[in-house]
Amino acid sequence: MAGPEHSCGVVGVAADCDVVFYMHRALNVIQHRGQESAGISVFSEGKVTTVKNDGLVSEALNEAALAGVSGKVGIGHVRYSTVGSKGVLNAQPFTVEYNGGTLAIAHNGDLTNHRELRAQYLDKGWSFISDSDSEIIIRLIAKYLSEGEDIIKAIRSTMAKIDGAYSLCVLDNDVVYAIRDPYGFRPLCIGKVAGGYMAVSESAAIDSLGGKFVRDVEPGEIVRITKDSLESFPLDKPSQKAHCMFEWIYFARPDSVMDGREVYDVRKQVGIILAKEAPADVDLIMPVPDSGRAHALGYSIGSGIPYEEGFMKNRFVGRTFILPDQKLREQAVSMKMNAIRSTVNGKRILIVDDSIVRGTTLKKLINVLRDAGAKEVHVRIGSPPIIAPCYYGVDMKSRDQFIATKYSVEEIRKIIGADSLAYISLEGMVKALGFPADDLCLACTNGLYPTPIEGEKLRPQKQ
Repeated sequence: MAGPEHSCGVVGVAADCDVVFYMHRALNVIQHRGQESAGISVFSEGKVTTVKNDGLVSEALNEAALAGVSGKVGIGHVRYSTVGSKGVLNAQPFTVEYNGGTLAIAHNGDLTNHRELRAQYLDKGWSFISDSDSEIIIRLIAKYLSEGEDIIKAIRSTMAKIDGAYSLCVLDNDVVYAIRDPYGFRPLCIGKVAGGYMAVSESAAIDSLGGKFVRDVEPGEIVRITKDSLESFPLDKPSQKAHCMFEWIYFARPDSVMDGREVYDVRKQVGIILAKEAPADVDLIMPVPDSGRAHALGYSIGSGIPYEEGFMKNRFVGRTFILPDQKLREQAVSMKMNAIRSTVNGKRILIVDDSIVRGTTLKKLINVLRDAGAKEVHVRIGSPPIIAPCYYGVDMKSRDQFIATKYSVEEIRKIIGADSLAYISLEGMVKALGFPADDLCLACTNGLYPTPIEGEKLRPQKQ
């Protein structure tokens, strides 16, 4: 609950039936990845129709908005802005016309060189309708197509120009392409659904449609998707991977499987390891809903201490991080989360959460527990301290917003008002994730970046 905000979710579908329902359902399932805007682009009768607007999927793509929209091939997007301002101009998919038809794009991630590319092409006379880095990608693909390259070569030429994180669904007239950056920062997978195939940010969307998970899109791979087949165009020379560790720790749905690891199981393993690394003499373990649940269950399994639900969450309160004033955010936390008094009164409580960014929400929750009669409140965190910005699609852009850059663990404990505080070690988290550390992006916890970033340290490269 107190974790950072994410960027976006994407979907692409090709089937022998109307795919609007498929995309609408999938976007609802991955709504947690972005709540600012939603949109779809559908190919039908020789043209691409795009519907997009601000708001949740249920608002932006309501019955009236989708009236008369149908097609057998399409892509969709849900957005949380990390590059580019809020508003419908930056809502996706983006579409452009080129001499061979229409392109549409849905993008999850951030380009690290978008400012340089934008300045370069503005100098060449280009104009842009948005300030989103996603528009740069689609304009580059269209440029190479117009110069005579086929679609695969045009995408490869674009990939050679752009740096950073991008999982893409691209619609070229009546064909969908699923593309993942060479590092594999953001998830993207493929599923078989009735009548065709789909690509989507998380496998839970495939499950919701009664489909079958096929596989992940490999880092650097382009997959051509039609209703009848999948065609792979892998990267010739695979680069060192950099899967975002926060996808498993916080962002993704627990029932999703990404790069071979189920999110729920990873979070549970985090809790089990955390219990061994940072034991506590308490009466019960409870989560900070919702993302802390599997972590807390794992801690309970690892420690043998009972697990209970101690917070009741009001799911109809809006997101607190969008409120402009810190006092308003803290008041909203009180509306969003209330303690179950019979669970916490007179007890020594240990609460488990996925991460601490600013610490303000956790401080408020600890006060809620104390007001409900908790004797002690201890805190355990399922990720190491966050100390460095993310340039790859997470809304953590400045060191100033991280409490761990200014204060020690003991100082943070005092600030949030906990009786004890401990984070999982970096080594413990990597073990729980089940990947070699070299295949993960851990930059926000160790300050070592997988790609060159001006002013930042580059992580050691594999020999």
